[in-house]
This record gives sequence, structure tokens and C-alpha cells, in this order.
Amino acid sequence: MSDPVRKRGRPRALDRDVGLDIASRLFWERGYEGTSTADLTKAMGINPPTLYSMFGSKEELYRQALNFSIARETARRSEILHSSRPIWEALRLYLYDIADGDTQPDKPRGCMVSTAVLQHAEENASVARMTADLRESSIQTLKARFDRAIQEDELPAQTDTDTLARFYGAVIQGMSAQACDGACNERLKRLIDIALRAWPGRKADTDASPAGKA
Repeated sequence: MSDPVRKRGRPRALDRDVGLDIASRLFWERGYEGTSTADLTKAMGINPPTLYSMFGSKEELYRQALNFSIARETARRSEILHSSRPIWEALRLYLYDIADGDTQPDKPRGCMVSTAVLQHAEENASVARMTADLRESSIQTLKARFDRAIQEDELPAQTDTDTLARFYGAVIQGMSAQACDGACNERLKRLIDIALRAWPGRKADTDASPAGKA
């Protein structure tokens, strides 16, 4: 009597958010080009067909992982930046929060977006544009807040808010690069305090609290 034929088991189910969390961390640690499809499927415990059916492609998974990672930070930072606080104080807390994110002890160093895909192979140009667009969106968010500051008489009317936003955007990118090179949280906050001295408008009544104590 022959043994009954065993039915092939179904592929392991994977919660979408769990998959995005795993992918975002892997992309954060290794970068887009340094992360292979094999790396992703091994980390998620699924096979390539399951990955493609869930996320479409490696590039589409990267896009979704970026959005997933950004969403976890956006609500808190948006509340800080768009609160009723004076703009100088809101900007200081906003930048401090980014420094905290760049130096989390249990996460990869730096920011997943700020320094992502700056150098890339030609075939990954669309991925580079994607990350560049995200960085530009962050700059435009700062610009909009600075435009509001002009309306509320916290910045001079002639302030070039686009250049001012790009200046602080450069500070944010620089912090990510330095965090990847090992800069600690306190050092990044000292950098922020110096950058805030360039603020062209009214400042808070009191000086910034010591770095690391905000």
C-alpha cells in the first residue's frame, strides 16, 4: 500500500506592516543597492513570489518601506513644527527630535531618507529621484512654516524662506551623515545650537536648553 501523497503546505503568511518594518530596517542598514531581494526574503521568511505578490517589486517595496518609516515620525514632528510655539522654539525642538532619531541606540545610525541613494547606478535613477523628492518635500514643509512665520511677524518680510529652509535642510542632511560616522546625540545638538544662531528672525525669550536636555 503506497503512502498517501503529502499536500504541499501554503507559503508562510506575513503581516504587511511586519514586512514593511523588516524591509525598512534592512534598507536603512544597507541602503537600496546594498539590499538584495534574497536579503529581503530571508529576513521576512518568505519566498520571492510572495514578496512580489505582496509588494510588486524591490523598488515598490522600497517606496512603501520609506513611506512606512516616515509615517512613524511625521505626526510627532509635524505637531512640533506646526504648533503654536514661537517658530524659533518649534524649529529647535524639531531639529532636536531629528537628532534623537539619528542616534537611536537600537536603530541604524542616521536617517533612512536624508542621505539615501545620493550615489547610485544608472538603473536606479528612479529610486534616487524618489528619495530626492522626499527630501524636497521636507524642505517645502519648512518653507511653508517659515512663510507663516513672516505672516506672524516672527521673520522679516524680506526673508528668503526657500534658502532658509534649504539651509536647515542641509543641517539635517549633515547630521545624518555625521551620525553614520559615529557622532553622538550631544554633538549633533551642539551643532543645532550653532546653526540656530543663523536664525534671521526673533528668537525665544530664553536661550536654548543645554544640548541633550531638551
